[in-house]
Amino acid sequence: MSPTPFARAGTLLVIGYVWPEPRSSAAGGHMMQLLDCFLADGWRITFASPAGEGEHKADLASLGIAEQNITLNCASFDDFVRELNPDVVLFDRFMMEEQFGWRVEKHCPNALRLLETSDLQSLRDARQQALKEQLAAGNHEDFSQLLNLNQRQLFQRMAAGDTAQREIAAIYRADLSLMISDAEIELLTTQFKLPPALLVHCPLLLDSTPQAVPGFSEREHFISIGNFRHAPNWDAVLWLKNSLWPLIRQQLPKAQLHIYGSYTPPKATALHNAAQGFHIMNWAPDALEVMRNARVCLAPLRFGAGIKGKIADALLCGTPNVTTPIGSEGMHGDLPWPGVIASSPQALADAAVQLYRDQTAWQQAQDAGWTLLAARYEKTRFARQLMTRISACRAQLSEHRRDNFTGAMLRHHQHKSTQYMAQWIAAKNRLQGA
Repeated sequence: MSPTPFARAGTLLVIGYVWPEPRSSAAGGHMMQLLDCFLADGWRITFASPAGEGEHKADLASLGIAEQNITLNCASFDDFVRELNPDVVLFDRFMMEEQFGWRVEKHCPNALRLLETSDLQSLRDARQQALKEQLAAGNHEDFSQLLNLNQRQLFQRMAAGDTAQREIAAIYRADLSLMISDAEIELLTTQFKLPPALLVHCPLLLDSTPQAVPGFSEREHFISIGNFRHAPNWDAVLWLKNSLWPLIRQQLPKAQLHIYGSYTPPKATALHNAAQGFHIMNWAPDALEVMRNARVCLAPLRFGAGIKGKIADALLCGTPNVTTPIGSEGMHGDLPWPGVIASSPQALADAAVQLYRDQTAWQQAQDAGWTLLAARYEKTRFARQLMTRISACRAQLSEHRRDNFTGAMLRHHQHKSTQYMAQWIAAKNRLQGA
């Protein structure tokens, strides 16, 4: 069977919500993994973003990736994209599709449009609101119901807000949407009734070969890690400080917890208390180095979405972890969890202490992690599946778009309104600058 004419490499334009920071967030890491997939297939890549550069921005130029600053609501993007004439455009999160989708469709109608969702923001927001409601009601102890909301309950909460309408409309308008979590694919297809043909499972793409890492007796301390700007991470730090860590210290009076994260705010630094063994360590230049030297990873997430970069780092380092049902969601399928999943503060604390003390339980959890890593995150297999799906969609793009009538309808109406709003803003800016 001869390859399709669209199996060839071409030009990829990525429109980033932010410039990728793989050492600061799981989203940044996943974006770099996607770029690696295209580079490995010989694609020419331009990364464009309206955002300012962050402190830990990846060096894209060293990879041969062109960089382009773009402006919101400005016709200069039209000239740029028309001249570049990309074969594939990847929108980094739905806000970028809203801003630039109509311009891409107008000037490059034959370009395949991909959406990188990173995680479902509407799902994360719905869970955060549920947590706020529970705390406002005075329930600060029993989170089991909150952490185990079923998909119908999540749908009802998500559907009540406009973020889900915006996010899912963008998924319909795109030709393919990359979903990092198969749990989110199930939610979208069963509850929101999205066609499976629009979704691609693309988890974190990791090296699944077990690494030589320190053993149980060579490790010490607990670790937690995550970007402090990400609301679920900050909530987890507060929960650790106020509820979980005191319970752990009751059983392990000399235990230490090291919390690493980029963009550490003063409110986080203020939580540092060496006498309590609670250490705010700021940003780790090499997250894997500090993870592989810790004995147990703590990821007590009370809300969130997608799959968790901190747990993926723990898998890569053979570090057992303790997390919640939200932390483990979409990460292990039917395979044993490499640690413990629990919902209450006491259960989480007890699990953390057991893993820290019990070498046999710790070793079993580490072995489960190696198995999970190979089964669900092996980069070569998932990268090939992704590129094959992209090639197949490009080869049948007209039919694919015809079958997605809802997406065509949404593009027609939303893009027209966005176009007129953008043109109004551009005219206003010109008048103000005159």
